Order: sequence, then structure tokens, then C-alpha cells
Amino acid sequence: MKNNFYSQNGLKTLGLKDFGDNVLISKKASIYGAENISVGNNVRIDDFCVLSGKIEIGNYVHISAGAHLFAGDAGIIMRDFSGLSPGVKVFAISDDFSGNVMVNSMVNIEYRNLKKGRVILNKHCQIGTNTVILPGVVLSEGAIVGAQSLVKGCIAQWTVNVGIPAKSIKNRSRKVLELEKQFLKEHKHGG
Repeated sequence: MKNNFYSQNGLKTLGLKDFGDNVLISKKASIYGAENISVGNNVRIDDFCVLSGKIEIGNYVHISAGAHLFAGDAGIIMRDFSGLSPGVKVFAISDDFSGNVMVNSMVNIEYRNLKKGRVILNKHCQIGTNTVILPGVVLSEGAIVGAQSLVKGCIAQWTVNVGIPAKSIKNRSRKVLELEKQFLKEHKHGG
């Protein structure tokens, strides 16, 4: 399995802004604008992921197979212990589909209207399979979004959210904060 990921020297050749220890990036991932991407410690990025634009990834983050992060210059931040399940799409930049302007990256910018907004996944956020997150969304600490949801507004801390658009259905336990302290005590050198 290790052969499917870049070695330490291989990571250096990607041209990332910076990266920490124990970083596993699949050789089948696509990275655009690597000089704008920072990766913390203990991070895994699986096959067929796309990372494009200004992206900051914290520590103990997993980006599952087929997840796509389109940050542009607005940026995407994934804080410690956050994660994306397979097929998640995160957009910090998107076309305006109102019909008042043209769309797609092959049309000159003066004919388009890009919607931009930094996306932030705070600590202990997890996004379910095939969910779409739109520009400007902030997921507060501990927020969870269920599979196949559409997130177009900010999500409250320690809630479970599902649907199109995603809405809170219940609160989430904060026991994970105690587990984090225990985990970090046992893994002092890991980030």
C-alpha cells in the first residue's frame, strides 16, 4: 500500500507550500497550484482526489477517495481532526448560474461572475459521502454533515445535519474532545 503514496522525497517534488510528518498523498491524486497548499502532520489524501487553489490542511485529517476541493483564491481550510468522505465536493469558488452571465472556465472572465467565499471546516468536522459544500460555508467545531447533503449556509457547532439544503437534526456528543486530549497525550510527537 505504501507504494501507492508519494515517498518523503516524492512529496518534495510536488512543490507544496509546506507539509508535515507522516503525510500520505496518493500518486493518483491531482494537485493544481501546489505552491498554495499547506499540509499538516498525519494527513492522508486518497486516490482520485483533486486539490486546486489555496488550501490549508491541519493535523490528523483524512480526505477520502474521489473528494474534490476547488479553492481558487478564496481558500479552503480544514482544521485538525476534520475529514471528507468519498466523493465530497467543496467549492470556495463557483460560477453564477443565474443566466445573466456566461459560465465555465473557458469563457473570458469579463463575461462571467464568480461567486467566492472561503470555506472552513473546523476541528472534528466530518462530511458524509457525496455531499456538496458551496462557497462561504463555515462548519463550526464538531459539526457533522450526512451523506448526499447540500451545504449552502453555515453549520452550528456540535450538530448533525442532513438534507438539501442541510439542516440540523440533532446535537452531537462532545466526548470526542476528551478522546482528543487522551489521543494527543499518547501521540505527543505527532502534531
